[in-house]
Amino acid sequence: MLLKMKVEEVLKKHSIDAKVETSDVGSAPSAACDVIFTSYELGEKMKSQTETPIVMVRNFMDTDEIESAGLGVVKGLLE
Repeated sequence: MLLKMKVEEVLKKHSIDAKVETSDVGSAPSAACDVIFTSYELGEKMKSQTETPIVMVRNFMDTDEIESAGLGVVKGLLE
């Protein structure tokens, strides 16, 4: 839930309107979504289970890290 709120904060800062949802690690790889934000540990486990881009973050409180890791991915989806 914390990562969801921080991702929403970054998107709002850049005036990007997106629906951000939470999911468990078991269902995230098969979820119909455009990008997955998660921890490095879980991201490494999910990489082989999905073709959806995965943005891996070490510190869920660090909006700068979330922005630098994921903003380019999100903007790429909008092109």
